[in-house]
Amino acid sequence: MTDIDVLLQEHRKFPPPDAFARAANVSDPGIYERAAKDYEAFWAGCARELEWSKPFSRVLEWKPPRATWFRDGELNASVNCVDRHARGARRDKPALVWEGEPGDTLTLTYAQLLDQVCRFASVLDSLGVKKGDRVAIYLPMIPEAAIAMLGCARIGAVHSVVFGGFSAESLRDRIVDAQAKVLITADGGFRRGHVVPLKKNADDAIAETPTIEHVVVVRRTKEPIGGSPASMKAGRDQWWHDLMAKASASRPATAMNAEDILFTLYTSGTTGKPKGIVHTTGGYLTQCAYTTKAIFDLKEDDVYWCTADVGWVTGHTYIVYGPLANGATCLMYEGAPDWPAKDRFWELCEKYGVTIFYTAPTAIRAFMKWGAQHAKKHDLSKLRLLGSVGEPINPEAWMWYREHIGGDRCPIVDTWWQTETGATMISPLPGITKTTPGSATVAFPGIFAELLDNNAKRIDVGGGLLAITKPWPGMLRTIWGDDERYVRTYFSKWPGRPDLYFPGDGAKRDDDGYFWILGRVDDVLNVAGHRIGTMEVESALVDHPSVAEAAVVGKAHELKGQALAAFVTLREGTKPTTELNVELREHVANKIGAIAKPDDIIFSADLPKTRSGKIMRRLLRDIAEGRTLGDTTTLADPAVVAALRDQYEGLES
Repeated sequence: MTDIDVLLQEHRKFPPPDAFARAANVSDPGIYERAAKDYEAFWAGCARELEWSKPFSRVLEWKPPRATWFRDGELNASVNCVDRHARGARRDKPALVWEGEPGDTLTLTYAQLLDQVCRFASVLDSLGVKKGDRVAIYLPMIPEAAIAMLGCARIGAVHSVVFGGFSAESLRDRIVDAQAKVLITADGGFRRGHVVPLKKNADDAIAETPTIEHVVVVRRTKEPIGGSPASMKAGRDQWWHDLMAKASASRPATAMNAEDILFTLYTSGTTGKPKGIVHTTGGYLTQCAYTTKAIFDLKEDDVYWCTADVGWVTGHTYIVYGPLANGATCLMYEGAPDWPAKDRFWELCEKYGVTIFYTAPTAIRAFMKWGAQHAKKHDLSKLRLLGSVGEPINPEAWMWYREHIGGDRCPIVDTWWQTETGATMISPLPGITKTTPGSATVAFPGIFAELLDNNAKRIDVGGGLLAITKPWPGMLRTIWGDDERYVRTYFSKWPGRPDLYFPGDGAKRDDDGYFWILGRVDDVLNVAGHRIGTMEVESALVDHPSVAEAAVVGKAHELKGQALAAFVTLREGTKPTTELNVELREHVANKIGAIAKPDDIIFSADLPKTRSGKIMRRLLRDIAEGRTLGDTTTLADPAVVAALRDQYEGLES
């Protein structure tokens, strides 16, 4: 592979507000130099902010591609997230503030959360779950999801959370791979006014999962599903509330070695067998706790809201383990951002006085599409920090977020990381970093990110392959049941260099040393000899005032090798026209160059996305090249693909 061409230029800079910088948790730029000079000492210092039942004496052992962190230390994740706060001044502080889609609410203080976590740990004991056993969790965004995770952590069981939007087939595959012993589910969950039949899906899944011995069911909807009550199989299925009522609230935590497994989480890969990413206890908790404290600048009186689902790693790290380890008050919400109206998120921000808001670029672009008037209905003045996570954020979406949600006063932390990394790797520190729209800026202190060419040679400025050159505490340890795949997938990009982790992303580095994530290397296109990252073309399209979202893919071209096809969603009130089609193509040419002008622009009411909100460009490539569509099981709405295919075929005919 040659270097990736750099087309998009962005020069706007936003320094931290003076008052924010003065009060920030991390305000000394020297932290980067200190962490680079002795990064084992840096991470050891972060680890010592946790509570250890047996202190560690060894920090890192690195035999590429194998790393262990704090190997001789012992701790428990639930103690660090709940007990140590409940026994002190935070005892009566709200830990979880929850609202369901229908408007029902619940607040759990740290003392109340401890009671619930201990009871659920006792429930697991009563079901015969032992340290190292796997427990599958298939729930909506309700407090019981966090309680179940922390209850597993308390006894040393390995939790495997499966997103509640996944099908019975996806749940089955993950249970079979993990060989889970117990499944935690619900009678259903609410989504856009409808009931998601979780128990029915679970029944369908475990018909083919011989390892499941018990199913614990949360009574969430209390309504019949599919015309009949949620089926409860005698001897296998039990209600959560019945088990919790008779469970002990004084279950002590099991001491866990730092390298004992905390959880597995299956990536939502669109093809092939899902990968069960393995995360251990000590290193993961160290990195997620400290990055939460530093990046989100958590203060004692903050109300923190990460809009992710616990079915994804963002929900693990930045709803449950990171914020609770810091003693934060966390808002959890069950429903969609546009139900019952498109201002639901802003209504919740105003209602609960949210101060820190962390969401995905997909959501931000949807907010743009719907219009700023929905946010203007509500008082968002308590917001003091905004965050972005998921796909790279386009500069104009970043600017819209800053202006219309942050009131031009809130720093934005654009975070790059993965399921595999466990926690944030590249991000601004809001009290130190001058931010640039669209850039995740620089590696977090103690993280060594680099830009390399195909021969592992450093690229100072320009486009290339992103690499992590030293181990980090939250890194995956293996893929569950498939260690060879772990080595092949992540540590074999540069032959002879098993010390280099390849995340699969292309990136560029600008003159300031800032990283710009260009997306998966698979999405880099070769157009007439130029290697073009799709993110830059998409950002140029979103820069146009009529465009809310865009996805660009390559299609075979007789002369160029590949040509660009752009699928575009317009902002509300804008109509697709032939004139706008021409205008958008010229806009891209003017913004980043004629070489990047799309051959085709297809207007679409929506784009095909996974249930985590990521655009499925593979399916768009299939559409653009007229191929048979591949696996669509992880799609949020399969009808979107069919409509796009029909539209594209009409364009071609």
